[in-house]
Amino acid sequence: MIKTLINVFKVPELRNKVLFTIAMLVVFRIGHWIPLPGLNGEELERSMKLAQQSGNALAKAASFVSIFTGGSLAHSTIFGLGIMPYITAGIIFQLLGQAIPQIKKLQDEGATGRQKIAEYTRYLTLGLCIFQGFTWLGILGKQNLIYLSAYQNPLWWIMSITVLTAGSMFLMWLGEQIDKHGIGNGASMIIMAGILTGMPKAISTVRQSYNPGDPNSLGPMGVILLIAGFVFVVAGAVLMTVAQRRIPVQQAKHTRGRKVYGGQKSYLPLRVNHGGVMPIIFASSLMVIPTIVIAQLRSWAAASNPGGWWYTTLTFLDSNLHPGAFIYVLIYIAMIYVFSYFWITVQFNPEEMSKQLKEHGSFIPGLRPGPRTAEYLETVMTRITFVGAAFLAVIAVLPAVVQRGVNIDFTVTQFLGGTGLLIVVSVAMDFLQRVEANLLMRNYQGFLGGEDGSSGPRLRGPRPA
Repeated sequence: MIKTLINVFKVPELRNKVLFTIAMLVVFRIGHWIPLPGLNGEELERSMKLAQQSGNALAKAASFVSIFTGGSLAHSTIFGLGIMPYITAGIIFQLLGQAIPQIKKLQDEGATGRQKIAEYTRYLTLGLCIFQGFTWLGILGKQNLIYLSAYQNPLWWIMSITVLTAGSMFLMWLGEQIDKHGIGNGASMIIMAGILTGMPKAISTVRQSYNPGDPNSLGPMGVILLIAGFVFVVAGAVLMTVAQRRIPVQQAKHTRGRKVYGGQKSYLPLRVNHGGVMPIIFASSLMVIPTIVIAQLRSWAAASNPGGWWYTTLTFLDSNLHPGAFIYVLIYIAMIYVFSYFWITVQFNPEEMSKQLKEHGSFIPGLRPGPRTAEYLETVMTRITFVGAAFLAVIAVLPAVVQRGVNIDFTVTQFLGGTGLLIVVSVAMDFLQRVEANLLMRNYQGFLGGEDGSSGPRLRGPRPA
């Protein structure tokens, strides 16, 4: 491991990419602690702690956003909205690409079309930042967490919304710079950095909550469940990341003179979890929006007509649309399945894959090249995606189950046994694989057990499963 780390810094290009990525993440963490002016920071932190202990939906939503977006709504810093608006805008345009022919045409135009869609995504991100910033500040104001002199000043509203919007747009820019000049996926790296910085606090909370003599505190069995969840998620994330369904492919034979070429057997690997962790990120990002909107509408209804049917309906939704509630879990699982299948619809094209096999003189044994092969690939991908989505759904609801079973803070279960850990493992594996590829290209031994650097990497043909 030490030798591999030394090799990473021996390659100038790879060293610069790694150092640039680290520098961008340091900038992100610096902005994470710069608060918005006008907010009562001590009162905000105290109220959030009390709300989380009482199971308040809004506090859970704020913690949920902080975990998955790199933001800090619980502290309301300049990066409070995180990168969530950018992710949400990307989801919206991917959905519109399947429904609006003009956007679908732009997606098919190649680099020029993708650049135009990226421009539209930035504009939509700007609008979402303004909307979410206004909504969140309004909620804080209703709870008397903003100084009255600032809350009643229109210039403060303009300044605060501008700062929150600029912070989120800056994070979007940081992610794009990591994609361009660093190593790894920029948005995923920012989210992973936000999760990792919260893990020491989660471990400290577990240590403080451990009291074997108190039945209402964390006991030995609770610690064992947390450790088991940690091991299960790490092992499952690694397994589902590398799991493949291998489709046998036969290359056609070609006779030239007296020699016969081709005829080799190979495999077409289809990933079981093709979407990776993106379905969970998409689902969690969208599930936060109704939680915040319903909480705001309920506060307005409480001020105008607290005994009406509208207030009763909003109260019911507010109590059931937060992480851990039964209705929330059902909708969350359904959205994970929807986004898992939506992701393969966008990213996986069986017709194009079948066409490429046919052009290269390859075929799947027992299937005619063309539409029959495309139909078979689509069927196989649909079936294995069901298994991958089921695993993601289990990981997503595991924190709520562990929380109810061991009576521990929700944020701890999110960090040590749920989606947060899955994101960290998936992003870390992607990062290591990219570093590994750069090392093997230069005949260095990698993290994942590459060949010795003196002889260079050996190329092996595929073996039957």
